[in-house]
Amino acid sequence: MKTAIISDTHNLLRPEALAAIQSCELIIHAGDIGSAAILAQLETIAPVHAVRGNNDQSAPWAQDLADVLTFDLNGYQTLLVHDIADVPANLDTAIKIVITGHSHKPLIEWRGERLYINPGSAGPRRFKLPVTLALLEVTAQSLEPRLISLLEPST
Repeated sequence: MKTAIISDTHNLLRPEALAAIQSCELIIHAGDIGSAAILAQLETIAPVHAVRGNNDQSAPWAQDLADVLTFDLNGYQTLLVHDIADVPANLDTAIKIVITGHSHKPLIEWRGERLYINPGSAGPRRFKLPVTLALLEVTAQSLEPRLISLLEPST
């Protein structure tokens, strides 16, 4: 199952991001979405799991979005939350994937048997941080994450 993981769009869904996720079967948005229009556009490509980010908290369109979401991703229990600081210290051992956003810093890291993914920011560039999203190939036997750069590095 090819899954797109995107975060921190801040109301900017770049054409490069749309092109990168066209063949995905599921899209996960880790918050700071910016508007309901972003989610609607993503939903034309594939089903979407999304959480509110700190910048979405007071927006009327985002009131029905959860702050924390857990779900089964093709057999892997997954925790989705905007800020890694909100991941519980005593995380349920059944959780195999933790997806966060907020920092705008992309990260793919295995911590023991658990995969942590921050796709970085796919929206407006912040400082000199890269503009990225992540793709995750999920099979019964493996998780294969990779970062996708959407723009040339800032100099």
